[in-house]
Amino acid sequence: MLKRLFPHPWLSVVLLVCWVLLMNDVSPGNLLLGAVLGIVIAFCVGEGLWLAPVRFGRPWLLLRLFGHVLIDIVVANVEVALLVLGPTQRLRPAFIEVPLDSTHEIALTALISIVSLSPGTLCAELSDDRTRLIVHVLDLADEAALVASIKSRYEAPLLEIFAC
Repeated sequence: MLKRLFPHPWLSVVLLVCWVLLMNDVSPGNLLLGAVLGIVIAFCVGEGLWLAPVRFGRPWLLLRLFGHVLIDIVVANVEVALLVLGPTQRLRPAFIEVPLDSTHEIALTALISIVSLSPGTLCAELSDDRTRLIVHVLDLADEAALVASIKSRYEAPLLEIFAC
């Protein structure tokens, strides 16, 4: 009975807090309006909008992944700076296709974010069937090596972390 009236209680609470903060008023009427809005919005949100529950397989791998990403970002910053400051004729921009093993929403979001955070690479598109990622590369020397690097350094740990 209670679950039918309050399908997502934490969402209702968060919406109430956000409402009070936005209105900058803690009057009883404002609290009541915020509570009603929080309950109605949470009630109207369909189950299809929620992501699948996250299952962590090996969460301690996050530290290793974070270290790899941090090192790769620093190295890529230096490489991009050297490329941009040098002659632009030696740049070899390209789009590459990275085949994906995961279809888990959180793992894909993390992978896309990681690849886009590294200077010199940007995720341009995720295929409709979520099996391929199109990545734009500022300077491509070896496509196979870059694809293998993305899959081994980022996708493989994410598959283990999120138990995909």
